[in-house]
Amino acid sequence: MPGNFDDAAIGAKHDIAFTQGPDEKHLESNAAHVTELAPVIDGKGTLSTLYEGEGYPTPEELHELRRVPDAIPWSAYTVAFVELCERFSYYGTTVVFTNFIQQPLPDGSKTGAGFADQSGALGKGQRASTGIGTFNQFWVYLIPLFGAYIADAHLGRYNTICIALAIAIVGHIIIVVSAVPTVIVHSSGSLACFMIGLIIMGIGTGGFKPNISPLVAEQIPHTTMRVITTKKGERVVVDPAVTSSRVYAYFYLFINVGALIGQIGMVYAEKYVGFWLSYLLPTILLGLCPLVMWYCRKRYIRSPPQGSVFSKALKLFLRGNKGRWSLNPVATYKKLNDGTFWEYIKPSAIQPSSRPAWMTFDDQWVEEVRRGFAACSVFLYLPLYWLTYNQLNNNLTSQAAVMKLNGIPNDVLSNLDPFALIILIPVCDLLIYPLLRKYKINFSPIKKITAGFFTGSAAMIWACVIQAYIYRDSACGKYASGEDCDPVNINVWAQTGSYVLIAISEIFASITSLEYAFSKAPRNMRSLVFAFALFMNAFAAALGEAFVSLSADPLLVWNYGVMAVLSAVGGACFWWQFSGLDKREDELNMLPTGHLGVVGGEKDMEVEDRVSEAESREVKI
Repeated sequence: MPGNFDDAAIGAKHDIAFTQGPDEKHLESNAAHVTELAPVIDGKGTLSTLYEGEGYPTPEELHELRRVPDAIPWSAYTVAFVELCERFSYYGTTVVFTNFIQQPLPDGSKTGAGFADQSGALGKGQRASTGIGTFNQFWVYLIPLFGAYIADAHLGRYNTICIALAIAIVGHIIIVVSAVPTVIVHSSGSLACFMIGLIIMGIGTGGFKPNISPLVAEQIPHTTMRVITTKKGERVVVDPAVTSSRVYAYFYLFINVGALIGQIGMVYAEKYVGFWLSYLLPTILLGLCPLVMWYCRKRYIRSPPQGSVFSKALKLFLRGNKGRWSLNPVATYKKLNDGTFWEYIKPSAIQPSSRPAWMTFDDQWVEEVRRGFAACSVFLYLPLYWLTYNQLNNNLTSQAAVMKLNGIPNDVLSNLDPFALIILIPVCDLLIYPLLRKYKINFSPIKKITAGFFTGSAAMIWACVIQAYIYRDSACGKYASGEDCDPVNINVWAQTGSYVLIAISEIFASITSLEYAFSKAPRNMRSLVFAFALFMNAFAAALGEAFVSLSADPLLVWNYGVMAVLSAVGGACFWWQFSGLDKREDELNMLPTGHLGVVGGEKDMEVEDRVSEAESREVKI
């Protein structure tokens, strides 16, 4: 991404709060400032909340005092509950996709239930199930780009979520129809109906995902650091970054509670009743989400849409590129990274008569956009991680099918991942992370994501070894999944290591990417930055299509080995490029709030007034 990361950290020095003495008027209420907001005045910021207010820590306090999270309001838990229900519906439905597509309909069955034997429906084979599963992953993470744009520019996050839920419910209903007894017996018609429902469900899911994630953290009323004294007499810094880290940890916990219940329940529904029930129950639970959103509609802190913010950010980025490209790649690189990329496109650096009509924002908004682009460049490495994670959804399920199951459905083992997360997330939040903070060990987001890459690689090494033993012990050798082959005498619980390591990698990489997207994105572009992070899943799914040929016998050892190498190399390159950001984490998090002009300022004030109201009625849980 053009621009130097050294520049991304210098926004603080442009804040007038660092160069002026205390200003008593800044201690007045929000309402006192509304009439003072103006369009860009020589590019100077009109509001700088992050460095003001009584109790803000000094540089010495930031260095010496322990960081702690703030209380989480109940409204954040209701958003997390909506996510729990939606993830129950999504994972409860998709967990049976592999068997539904890959395995044939059992003899005499009209529901696909296998009972003591293997459940199935369409009988299209492993390559088809992997290909359709990969397409679904691509689709549901491509659509967030459009859902985010609609939310940021036109409808707002809340309204977009409600519409997306309605679309997703329609898609789920169509998938239910594809599995009813009168349809499932006709594999071609069932597949066509299934694909239509899959596409519609993906549109709803894609509109939901990039907006629910920022909405949950926006419920935190306190957005500035402050120093407090605990009941034990210890002075600590209440850090919004630590609070958002905790919010996303428990948000992810709710996700995995929903995923765990949905996956286990639907796998057994598939095995003993049929696929129609596996698709119907998630649809019913998804129907609860609009009811919760409607009931809590007046309690949520919402950021209103601010028009085409993305177009302004794109125009700003393109303006910065002018004159920096040439046929000489070395010269181009130097010009893009000379430290002036963002400085020359700030309003204060351009004469008023020369500013384009769309440049209605201030310098601080440019700093926020710079930080957003920096976050997006961090996310560019994530596809190499998601390639590893995606093995959980298809190939590891297929691997379990050729192992000794002892009556356990082959697709129930994937629930070890959310089960491990439900245990390990509180352990990290309540024990490991506080202990690290107590001893001033900076386990920063960059370090966490790097650790996620390497633990993901370790998970693939584990799966690779298991697959090698399967080929060694199978009577069919390297064609262990053949129809006439008996399961190998390796207990399916041997896969536990892969799932636990994947879970640990999610805590480090996936949860942290949510936290990083929220803390680094401009407030009026949060959905778009979240969507970009989610789009990395779509890119990984598209990249995964190149490896579909490895996802069948006799090449599965190569499949897991390649994934392990890619994740390890990705982690090493990620750390090499971004390790320098650790020391700048506070500076990046504390950039002052920018504004787009009079309209943008008024809308920002509207949000801040809502935050003040939330603070006055905050309920601690």
